[in-house]
Amino acid sequence: MPPDAGRAAEQVARQSYGKLIAFLAARSRDVPAAEDALSEALASALRVWPERGVPDKPEAWLLVAARRNLAQAARRRSVAANAQATISVAFEDAEERMNAAEKAVFPDERLKLLFACTHPAIDSSVHTALMLQTVLGIEAKTIARAFVVSPEAMGQRLVRAKMKIRDAGIPFAVPPRSALPERLAAVLSAIYAAYGLGWDGVDGEEERQALADEAIWLGRALLAVLPNEPEAIGLLSLILHCEARRNGRRDTDGRYVPLDEQNTVTWNAIMIAEADALLRKAGGFDRFGPFQCQAAIQSVHAARRLSGATDWQALATLYAALVMMKPTLGARVGQAAVIGRAASAAAGLEQLDRLDPRDVSAYQPYWAVRAFLLARAGDNPAAAEAYMTAIGLSDSPAVRDYLTGRLKQLPQAAPG
Repeated sequence: MPPDAGRAAEQVARQSYGKLIAFLAARSRDVPAAEDALSEALASALRVWPERGVPDKPEAWLLVAARRNLAQAARRRSVAANAQATISVAFEDAEERMNAAEKAVFPDERLKLLFACTHPAIDSSVHTALMLQTVLGIEAKTIARAFVVSPEAMGQRLVRAKMKIRDAGIPFAVPPRSALPERLAAVLSAIYAAYGLGWDGVDGEEERQALADEAIWLGRALLAVLPNEPEAIGLLSLILHCEARRNGRRDTDGRYVPLDEQNTVTWNAIMIAEADALLRKAGGFDRFGPFQCQAAIQSVHAARRLSGATDWQALATLYAALVMMKPTLGARVGQAAVIGRAASAAAGLEQLDRLDPRDVSAYQPYWAVRAFLLARAGDNPAAAEAYMTAIGLSDSPAVRDYLTGRLKQLPQAAPG
């Protein structure tokens, strides 16, 4: 296969998967069928493009092929049970084939699919995972690793959820304002989880950047539909603050650099300014929520580029508010880390000791923070043990190397 053909197919699959699936599923009301149709279209591209050349509009080519596959699959199913769907798909096929091929433009339905994936009829425990795979095309094994479950169990959950969307007739639409409060939290969490995977949860810098860009797009799209929802504003502010520091997370040799040691010159000042403007806008609604609080925490960190110092007391106050609103394990570990800087290492360790050992046994950030605070407290043997646990739990080679370096810096690195 000519390299250009394979590369083009891979690129359009990575960049347009969610957009294509959303468009197909919104019309067929059948997510698994849409996924199968697109998979067949991608397989056809890998066969056809090397012989005929990469089309001028590869996304449109895939849409046409997937629509045709979807129509053919509908025809193969029981006519009696699916007559209306078959007629509808077949009717749209001819029209959209022409429009897509000529314009290579079609409606972006990803936000509608996102709300379908987080519908109350679907088990809330699978909302985020379903969105990650369906809207963003993340593999089940990657999602399983993030949720600390087996790939087989995650795959089964996803299949059941997709069948639920089809069988329950869950609408592909942004819900009416009256239904938004109960639906919005799940959507915001799903978008943030997607960004989290793009931050460090998938292999390869190009893949991570593409996923982060998709999450930012979803955040902007959601805000365009809900411009007066302060938590939607806060989410986008939070993501932009994190994204602004992407270039500072590695040094010139690719080594991991923790936030408080990053060179602020590498941060994106324009993106930080937009994030801060969004945070101020959200504050004007006087409805402070957890995403706004997390954005405010990142804004305090970002202020170091101007002041030259981190305001640990302000961070301690914000973390106390965050834990009151949303006492997640991540928030409580982050609070302990900040208290360890704002007050003392002993105070931070006391916070960590309040956590349930069953919850933190396999939680890498807990062990990394614990190791850091133990080292500050002068308990080098215990710090060494904690560092080795954190190293063993880390999926990132760069983070492992960083922690290994900290371990070696301890006066007595080996545990007694």
